[in-house]
Amino acid sequence: MPPASGDKCPTVRLQLVHVSSDAVFSGSRIHYDEACQPDPVTPYGAAKAAAETAVRLLVPAAAVARTSLIIGNGGSVHERMVHGLATGTGEGVLFTDDIRCPVHVDDLARALWELAVSDQAGMFHLAGADALSRYELGVLIAQRDGLDATRLPAGCRADARIPGALDVPLDSRATQRRVRTRLRGAREFLRVR
Repeated sequence: MPPASGDKCPTVRLQLVHVSSDAVFSGSRIHYDEACQPDPVTPYGAAKAAAETAVRLLVPAAAVARTSLIIGNGGSVHERMVHGLATGTGEGVLFTDDIRCPVHVDDLARALWELAVSDQAGMFHLAGADALSRYELGVLIAQRDGLDATRLPAGCRADARIPGALDVPLDSRATQRRVRTRLRGAREFLRVR
């Protein structure tokens, strides 16, 4: 219901939070912390890096948040793929040489909101604490969901000649010291209960 005339709406000051991606990196480093400069190898990564630069130039008070694979409670693209592969209804392969730091969608949403209502500016890495291959991540998802992980096909992305970085572990330790939201690793949030 709208406020009665004369009533004041509470004011909430929000800042711009630009969401970016680990795709801004080439995978040539051992790890990527918030101070690392983008070195993309795909058009998508280059577009994300250009957007980061534009936001930081035009809105210096903004927060730029890089993230990695986003995993939820069964509905993410990766989770649906794992279900299809484990049940024989999907096609594809889970790469053993494609390393990311998956983040749970709830942790990501909380951290993004925390940044939006804060006055913190700069670069943030909102990724999980565990660096895992897509295959390792698939096994954890299958185990959590009671699926047969032995049915998951493994392969090398390098052999598939799919462009893009292979090993992109985002280091979120500096960000974790600046935000209250704990960015759990996939081994924790996908643990079988």
